[in-house]
Amino acid sequence: MADKSFDLLSMGRSSIDLYSNDIGAPFTEITSFGAFVGGCPTNVSVGTRRLGLRSVLLSGLGDDLVGDFLFQFLEKEGVETRFMPRKKGFRTSAVLLGIEPPDRFPLVYYRQGCADIEITIDDVLAAPIRESRALFISGTGLSREPSRSATFFAAEQARASGGVVILDIDFRADQWHDARAFGVVTRSILHLVDYVIGTEEEVKAAALTDSGQISIAHSQVSDPNVQGDREAAIQAILVGGPRALIMKQGVQGATVFLPDGECRHAAPYPVEVLNILGAGDAFASGFIYGLLKGWDLVKAARMGNAAGAIVVTRHGCANFMPYEQEALEFIESRGGF
Repeated sequence: MADKSFDLLSMGRSSIDLYSNDIGAPFTEITSFGAFVGGCPTNVSVGTRRLGLRSVLLSGLGDDLVGDFLFQFLEKEGVETRFMPRKKGFRTSAVLLGIEPPDRFPLVYYRQGCADIEITIDDVLAAPIRESRALFISGTGLSREPSRSATFFAAEQARASGGVVILDIDFRADQWHDARAFGVVTRSILHLVDYVIGTEEEVKAAALTDSGQISIAHSQVSDPNVQGDREAAIQAILVGGPRALIMKQGVQGATVFLPDGECRHAAPYPVEVLNILGAGDAFASGFIYGLLKGWDLVKAARMGNAAGAIVVTRHGCANFMPYEQEALEFIESRGGF
């Protein structure tokens, strides 16, 4: 795998993110926004590139000025953009975000007729899936056709070429007509996935089969702190085939769950939180960095914790992802791994 052209191909959502400049103000009282780049796979492409990986992005952009805005930023960052099709008749996605620390970050998605959900199997065939060591996909890319089929096809192609497939559950309820459909689709791709990343709420959503029903009742997870629906949801993910589930737990760090019932905690790096948006994508970037460096899963998750901790102190997502030396120095200054 070391002789492949790219370390990571990220596939899926991209957007212009308009962040409130009025920190602490209710959304209805915002007076101005700052323009940044966002979208889970897009953030991860930038995050991993800044950490020194060879990153390529497959995302649809509209034939519009917003698409130009994203494209120019990614070019400056050194992300490979040759495989980002412009989708005529569709718009580049947008997100508006309020910032009310410590725990209110309201956001509004504008994804009607958005370009990134129009990624096709032909777009995948034109992209260097087989020339990439790993493929990163997200749940939102599974929400509609043709992106859904293209994402499945990309995972098949990556697996066939010996690549590692990482799925960020990325559950956005308003992008699905039915939460149960999200669970069905997510579980159906797990046999093509090596590592799953998500919050506890996302893991439960991915395991949902009916109102209040988790898709499996029995669990082998041995963590005494894992109880009830959470335990069943973790097992529902792991029986689908992944090598590990990495659960993001915010200020508590992260936990790695394995199919044999073992779980390992990755301790956090405490900081003062300004804005939690983008922290999960920074975590994924750091985790993938460690994974492709050959680190054990806990050390990789701690790298993810560090990257996430840095981003929560800042005012944005892709624009504020940490660089490799910055992240390593942050970790060293806080006692190391």
